[in-house]
Amino acid sequence: MSLTVCRDDDHAAIVVTRRSATLRAHSRQWALPGGRRDQGESAVEGALRELHEEVGLQVGPDDVLGELDDYATRSGYVITPVVVWSDCAWQDLTPNPEEVELVRPFRFRELARRDSPVLQRIAESDGEVLSMNFHDDVIYAPTGAMLYQFREVALFGRHTRVAHYEQPLFAWR
Repeated sequence: MSLTVCRDDDHAAIVVTRRSATLRAHSRQWALPGGRRDQGESAVEGALRELHEEVGLQVGPDDVLGELDDYATRSGYVITPVVVWSDCAWQDLTPNPEEVELVRPFRFRELARRDSPVLQRIAESDGEVLSMNFHDDVIYAPTGAMLYQFREVALFGRHTRVAHYEQPLFAWR
């Protein structure tokens, strides 16, 4: 999975996608570009390939800034967020309609909102469900957790872990 920073009107913004309604898993949810790795692929290679497949952005290993913490999902996957910097402009992004319904910038001012993250308790878990506010919508963990960790590290210089944050019940299937 790539947490990719591009320019948006001369400001930096993270590439966030709304998954296609036709996908059988997690349709219409906000996500970072990403997916399963091909056999023999590293996390970086897979993230860069998926970034190109989903939004048409071609970047290379030299554009990788690093990785955030792995996040194990309720559906049994382990996500490795790869942080990428690109000098792309928003109009350079072309969503693949088979996978992506919409591409939106998650601007740093959104990332630093005082009303994010939102932590909620649920009866089914000892962990708190983490979400990030996004315009008039919400982005839940795991994507919300990765955005939160990036915010804490990149904007505030805080060493923050997020793997313990829970996903909402609808993501447990």
